[in-house]
Amino acid sequence: MLNQMKILIATGIYPPDIGGPAQYSKNLETIFKKDGHTVAVKFFSFERRLPTGIRHAYFFFRILSAVFKTDVIFAFDTFSVALPTLLAARLLGKKCIVRTGGDFLWESFVERTGDLVLFRNFYTESVGKFSRKEKFLFSLTKFVLQKSNAVIFSTEWQKDIFQKAYQLHSAKLFVVENFYGPKEISHTPTDKNFIAGTRLLKWKNNTRLLEAFSKAKTHDDSISLDVRNATFEVFMDKISKAYAVILVSLGDISPNSILDSIRFNKPFILTRETGLHERITNCAIFVDPENIQEIAEKILWLSNPENYEAQKKKVEAFNFVHTWEDISREFLEISKKV
Repeated sequence: MLNQMKILIATGIYPPDIGGPAQYSKNLETIFKKDGHTVAVKFFSFERRLPTGIRHAYFFFRILSAVFKTDVIFAFDTFSVALPTLLAARLLGKKCIVRTGGDFLWESFVERTGDLVLFRNFYTESVGKFSRKEKFLFSLTKFVLQKSNAVIFSTEWQKDIFQKAYQLHSAKLFVVENFYGPKEISHTPTDKNFIAGTRLLKWKNNTRLLEAFSKAKTHDDSISLDVRNATFEVFMDKISKAYAVILVSLGDISPNSILDSIRFNKPFILTRETGLHERITNCAIFVDPENIQEIAEKILWLSNPENYEAQKKKVEAFNFVHTWEDISREFLEISKKV
């Protein structure tokens, strides 16, 4: 085909690994190939066992030949694979476009300190508390974001936060919304089970969630909470049979579990600290993640059968679709602009 491109995808994880970047990379690879492009995917394998620094150097040399053969590179994080990939791209004069996911620096800071700072406040409140390692990571992330040809975000919310924090030029910043798939077949729940299924990380705010659920359960003993993590397929099956999904993180940019909940027409409770606010406001129940009482009240509100049915109709009415074909096309359009 006339517009055939040679594309390199650099990602920290790839199936059978579980996680957003793994699914994202695999789906884009599939669509790019279907459209006639030549695609190579490079991801951490042996490197995971190496110390930081050595890991990055090893990956740099391992991808050099692939970078040399490519027209454009999409790197799926802001540091781990992005740093060595960007250095290789600049050495060989290739385009490198970074697609952000979460924020590793914020997540690791909260985990280290136990300071439950909201994501939107992190760069204005916590920079002075950085460890030496965190200051170094901030500097390297700033280098990657500033020196890449473009940066792709999934929400305007994260774009605005990063633009200010890392002093980025708006002309190289783009938003490509996450995958919003068509509706899926779901099952009528047999009980009032709320699915959380989040990793046991402090920024996921599980301690407050458990406390709020305990409060709610004193008023409605029929509700239950499932916080167990699972493989992608098992988690999708859980959602399809669930009563509702709940996520009360200190910041969740574009949480896939909520988008999956919508696909299965399941009501959900979501942190108001999210980049999805404008897109899903007509069908969402938002909560302040720092307010345990409010979370408990919203759980009880949704456990009421009349409220549940009303909310379910709102979710069913949500019909926005953003396919992997749409996403791949937008990625390539951006690559031609920069």
